[in-house]
Amino acid sequence: MKTQKVIRTNPISGQKEFKKKMRICKSCILPETFPGIRFDEEGVCNFCQDFKGKKNLQESKEKYRKKFEDLLEKHRGRGLYDCLMAYSGGKDSTYTLFVLRKKYHLRILALTFDNGFIPPETFENIRNVAEKLGIDHLLFKPRFDLLKKIFLASIESDPYSEKTLERASTICTSCMGMVKFFSLRTALEKNIPFIVYGWSPGQAPLSSSIFKNNKSMVKTMQKAIFDPLHRIVGEEIKPYFLNQDHFESQREFPYNVSPLAFLEYDEKEIFKNMQDLGWKRPQETDPNSTNCLLNGFANLVHKERFGFHPYSLELANLVRERYLDRQEAIDRINAPEDPNTLNRVRRKLGLASV
Repeated sequence: MKTQKVIRTNPISGQKEFKKKMRICKSCILPETFPGIRFDEEGVCNFCQDFKGKKNLQESKEKYRKKFEDLLEKHRGRGLYDCLMAYSGGKDSTYTLFVLRKKYHLRILALTFDNGFIPPETFENIRNVAEKLGIDHLLFKPRFDLLKKIFLASIESDPYSEKTLERASTICTSCMGMVKFFSLRTALEKNIPFIVYGWSPGQAPLSSSIFKNNKSMVKTMQKAIFDPLHRIVGEEIKPYFLNQDHFESQREFPYNVSPLAFLEYDEKEIFKNMQDLGWKRPQETDPNSTNCLLNGFANLVHKERFGFHPYSLELANLVRERYLDRQEAIDRINAPEDPNTLNRVRRKLGLASV
């Protein structure tokens, strides 16, 4: 068979390179470079084959929805807020915030983590949505010199497990690790019983969409993120994570919840609801993000290092569960990043522009 090649740009050097065109699953979009993948004679991957054997997905979602609603009734009113929403300002977290407020009538504290690459349109979206929904909102902005060190180190090395990097780029893993544990710290200190994330059904497996944090589990999970970041920036990373006082406290650890894994999810309806809230899609973000300028650059670094797009697994899951058309998922994976946005990111990180 004749070798097919495509031209890519190295995200760090900016040099043009030739890469072999990858084989992808005939049913979803996972490529031959994805860890652990195998294809049958029809060209269908083992992940799709396993999924076909699972029945009653809708029934399982209904059980998780009921579990969530039962937990809300049990813990509602325990503290000043019913839940803390990790609010990025993107479409999925905005829709999740909308559902929590309008459907479940919760008292919400929204927390936005500013990584230095949030576009102005996203800040405007956040303000509009918080005002229209009547949400208390905290904006937390870590010092950028510290974030810059972390992002540059995440470009140069892979401090996290290979399993972690199947779902997200190294840069996003660093950023989201800080978001998760700062959110947990805030929820503990304010006695908030739920931390809610706006993960899409492709990002959050149904089986882990509701779980109770416990001290032993949190220590293990935190160590996996804290130790690599501590090696990069030292003691300055400590304010973003739990300390011994949090683990020794008698306060009850909150639940983590990803509601979109078990609630109705339709992107067209989501965008329609967002418009009513004054939310507009930013023009400079990549096709897989509606809130972060760094995301496209992080994707390029990941593709260069591992040979597959970090959104491959999420989009493949959305295709399998029929939330997303396969061709649309392929188009999102193959869409080129905006060169002006990439150069903007490079300049801010102190890398050469192309």
